[in-house]
Amino acid sequence: MKRLLLICGALAGPLFVLAFLIEGATRDSYNPMRHAVSSLANGPFGWTQTVNFLVTGVLVTMAAFGWRIALKPGKRGSVFGPLFVGLWGIGLIGAGVFEADPVSGYPPGTPPMPDPMTTAGTLHDLFSLLGFLSVPLACWVLTRRFAKAGQKGWALYSVLSGALFLTLFFVCSVGFTQAKGLVDVAGLIQRITVTIGFTWITAVSLLLLRREPPAGASVREVRQPVLAGR
Repeated sequence: MKRLLLICGALAGPLFVLAFLIEGATRDSYNPMRHAVSSLANGPFGWTQTVNFLVTGVLVTMAAFGWRIALKPGKRGSVFGPLFVGLWGIGLIGAGVFEADPVSGYPPGTPPMPDPMTTAGTLHDLFSLLGFLSVPLACWVLTRRFAKAGQKGWALYSVLSGALFLTLFFVCSVGFTQAKGLVDVAGLIQRITVTIGFTWITAVSLLLLRREPPAGASVREVRQPVLAGR
């Protein structure tokens, strides 16, 4: 079961990114450079992005349970690391349940900004904010664990992923307010942000999978200094 949960974490990001790339490339009048991923849930065939949010959110939430088990209760980062990953999953599920308001002129004929925002749009933004703030926190929690375990490369990767994710999230959020110089590339920046976060989650899930012994392996065969919390 633990391996299955970790596999969910490894697959969630690639599936989510592949889905929104295909959707964005095939949707009429949709510009991936300018428009938000959430906007794919608006208009014809919007249900495909809704499903993408829900399925990915469930996979990430399941992965959080796998991380909790694999990180060994009582060890550094074993509570808050999985907790923040789980909140990212919940944020994705909420973003799927509550449809985003149209922004930046998609679907065609809609205004650049919703005025006023709908209840569903407000809840979508709140769940999205919960998720986007949780990812860098998860990165930084695991940064401490990696550093204490002497895994400097992973610690550096985690701290930089969290910082870059949070910075780009702020930049794309400003762009979606129709800020000049950013509005036309806000969609691209958001895609880079999401890819950075999911790449980190996939990488850590795969790292934790390396600790899992294959069926029938002896204890000596599977001993590894991976994420050895101190």
